[in-house]
Amino acid sequence: MTDRIIVINPNSSESVTRAIDAAVEPLRHAGGPEIECLTLAEGPPGIETQRHVDEVAAPLCRLVAQQDNRAAAFVIACFSDPGLHAVRETTTKPAFGIGESGLLTALTLGSSIGIISILAAAVPRHWRYLRALGIESRVAADIPIGLGVAELARDDEVKRRMTEVGHRLIGDHGADVIVMGCAGMARQRAGLEESLGVPVVDPTPAAVGAAITAVRLGYRQNRRR
Repeated sequence: MTDRIIVINPNSSESVTRAIDAAVEPLRHAGGPEIECLTLAEGPPGIETQRHVDEVAAPLCRLVAQQDNRAAAFVIACFSDPGLHAVRETTTKPAFGIGESGLLTALTLGSSIGIISILAAAVPRHWRYLRALGIESRVAADIPIGLGVAELARDDEVKRRMTEVGHRLIGDHGADVIVMGCAGMARQRAGLEESLGVPVVDPTPAAVGAAITAVRLGYRQNRRR
């Protein structure tokens, strides 16, 4: 088995996949696992609704099955973690969702999490997931910037809106750590952290970092979880 971590963008946007690939570049190093980023061609341009989340589960599992003999671990690079549990039934390799990994990383960096989402429709879905994870009491608020996945290429506008929402999460809701609620926001992390003065978690590197640990320590998937 190769030491390769396969990161799957479950939407069909190649620009999002490129942003994901750039975000995980600091985790690539000589002697470490290879990190390969793939795009789910059957996915919608953005995962923006519960229907999108549900519809990509089956093609995600097919892609994981196709890539299983090439991978030591998988990462699903969408904050809603679409198909994550189905993927974990498809492979014995460790499989990570960036939503779960990003939120759990944030718990180690602060006491009150603020989430910056893309669209208002995502917020109820996120809160359902937070309750399922049992961490809703540690989340101060989840505020959208009002832009869809395709609009995240508008760097200046995205930066302005994310900074504004970040300040609201900190000043109005008491958040002391911020989680970016979309993989397509990756390029904004460093500038946002500098502007806000609190830790800002990009969930994709958080998940890939966890996957690297799992690969290095030889973890396997618990099929009964």
